[in-house]
Amino acid sequence: MTAAVLWPPALAGTPTVAVIERAIERERLSHSLLLHGDDLDTLVLVAHAIADRLLNTPASSAAFPPEQHPDCHALRPAGKMRQISAEATRALIGRVQVSASVAPRKVVIVHEADRMHLTAANVFLKTLEEPPPHTTLLLLTTRPYALLPTIRSRTLHFRFPAAAAALTAEGWPAWLADYRAWLARLADAPAPDKRAVADHIFTLYGLVARFGAVLALATAEVWKLQKEKLPADLDDDEQVAIETGIANGLRSRLFAEIESATRAHALPRLIGADPAPARRALVAAIAQLEHDAALLRLNLNESAALENFLLSSLRLWTRKN
Repeated sequence: MTAAVLWPPALAGTPTVAVIERAIERERLSHSLLLHGDDLDTLVLVAHAIADRLLNTPASSAAFPPEQHPDCHALRPAGKMRQISAEATRALIGRVQVSASVAPRKVVIVHEADRMHLTAANVFLKTLEEPPPHTTLLLLTTRPYALLPTIRSRTLHFRFPAAAAALTAEGWPAWLADYRAWLARLADAPAPDKRAVADHIFTLYGLVARFGAVLALATAEVWKLQKEKLPADLDDDEQVAIETGIANGLRSRLFAEIESATRAHALPRLIGADPAPARRALVAAIAQLEHDAALLRLNLNESAALENFLLSSLRLWTRKN
């Protein structure tokens, strides 16, 4: 199947993509799909690839990129609280009741469907139960468990692994290098004296401050690129929510890379003569990082979460027995 919007390279040719393409070719694709995984950017790429294949067909009178297509409707979180309101959901339903403009069908993309207010979710549930004709509903979420069970039961589920491009935030490689060096000093040095403790703590808070700067710069760069692709009629609340979502996604990816760096630091020590202390420290450090990353989803400040993790690491990696 040829299309203007390609699948993410890491997903092209996978069994999941093959199933979706075959269903589209046979016009047997379910009217409601739940696309879920760990990376929202990947889910958006997948949704756009599906929308392109459904909307830009030989039967269409004109072709548009999915994010600008008049028959592709988006529902997004809005405002600082980043919620999808019942009012916005009703407005979307009203738009999709109208016949398609240039394509043989319509597509609805619900970004971060888990952000639906309970009232909005119940409003949307009625549309899932009685979808408008010639309409495909794509629900995107990294937290499928947060959706109403009745919504999950009325959608066909597809899970996608992260396939977004590697993070290239300015200053991030240097941050990871300094973090690894700090861990090595903690783990390899003898019992620290007061001067060494002070050095460790100053390094720790330097890492916290630099993390915030890296995240802010990366968010600004990604927002600049994404803003150019967004529909011109987005209101301020929707733009605030998108930018906040970008920051949340980036900080989750940064924390995931911290986890990888921590594991890479520990692996050589796990095969040493006495791996038990390293094993205990690694298990405890990863558990602490996962705990702090989970708190981020409850809107804990990322600097506070990172500070808590690094202080825990200071205790864990300097413990010799």
